[in-house]
Amino acid sequence: MPSERLLTHAVILAGGRGTRFWPRSRARTPKQLLNIVGKQTMLEQTVARLRPLISPDRIWSVTNVEQTGALKKQLPAASRKRVLTEPIGRNTAAAIALAAIHIRHAAKGDALMAVLPSDQFIAQPEKYRNIVSAALGIASEPGRMVVLGIPPTRPETGYGYVERTGEAVNANGFPAYAVRRFTEKPSLNIAQEYVASGNYQWNAGMFFWRVSTFLNNLQRHLPRTHAELEKLAASIGTRAYEKKLRAIYTKLENISVDYAILERATLSGPPQVFVIPAEIGWSDIGSWAAVYELLAKQPGENVFAGPGHTLDASGNFLYSPSKFIAAIGVKGLVVVETPDALLIVPRDRAQDVAKLVKILEDQKRRDLL
Repeated sequence: MPSERLLTHAVILAGGRGTRFWPRSRARTPKQLLNIVGKQTMLEQTVARLRPLISPDRIWSVTNVEQTGALKKQLPAASRKRVLTEPIGRNTAAAIALAAIHIRHAAKGDALMAVLPSDQFIAQPEKYRNIVSAALGIASEPGRMVVLGIPPTRPETGYGYVERTGEAVNANGFPAYAVRRFTEKPSLNIAQEYVASGNYQWNAGMFFWRVSTFLNNLQRHLPRTHAELEKLAASIGTRAYEKKLRAIYTKLENISVDYAILERATLSGPPQVFVIPAEIGWSDIGSWAAVYELLAKQPGENVFAGPGHTLDASGNFLYSPSKFIAAIGVKGLVVVETPDALLIVPRDRAQDVAKLVKILEDQKRRDLL
């Protein structure tokens, strides 16, 4: 089938828990289902960005049993029929592979896939769509895979990096580079070197390829997972599907698509993986501190998500939609109130909220999870 006739399907990965956004984020209402920034939820924003490019009946979501009901309520009607529920979490390679066999079934053959996180903020949606179109153009060539890379603004140690190599090729007006390698969460010294070199982008987890390209790579690099999912593919649309899904899913390798396929595809032969630098006002909004940085219009501003007043206070994020917050003489705090919990943490320790959630899990405080 000629590549220009392939339809594009989007796969939104929406099974994360967002533990750093406790107490708002809970097992059934995680970060992607909350209005963390703006009136729409992160999932609704993700779908809205795609709508001009991809019709709702070609927008798929992969999630878990706890979140399926709430997720469907936030999707367009046609997209609700495209929700895939994993019986157990098996990381991104399995989630994407599950979506790939369903897309192949729905398309009755090959198609283009855009694989996207459900919980990212993008300030320039129109430019984002133009870059996505450029990425899909490259990915329409059999065997090619594309990742969007975010130009780093600081030596971040919590992100993966993509190293580019060689001269740029023109991708619908945007430069695309062959990927030399992927590296995970470097030390501060290494991250500083990466940023200074100008050859590295942050890996934002946005990928583009043909269904056939992905499944061929899955067969090469994760043959057991590929074989099990091909067994499942034969039962799509039948009564046997759910039982087979539960039976095979625990057999799938628990590994990210970055490690399983993309990294291995850069190790030999001609370039197969390409990166397009994407300056699109991106943020993964990884903590309450990141929300503050996104919303504060100037350094030291106090950001409220509800009524309140400050006196001799600066740099605080104060969330209480129903109570008046009065903050006096405090600096750099995050305060988040829900009906059953109150979080108070210095902004520079906002990442540690995930550690608190782990403690609550160990204490079996399901009422708070």
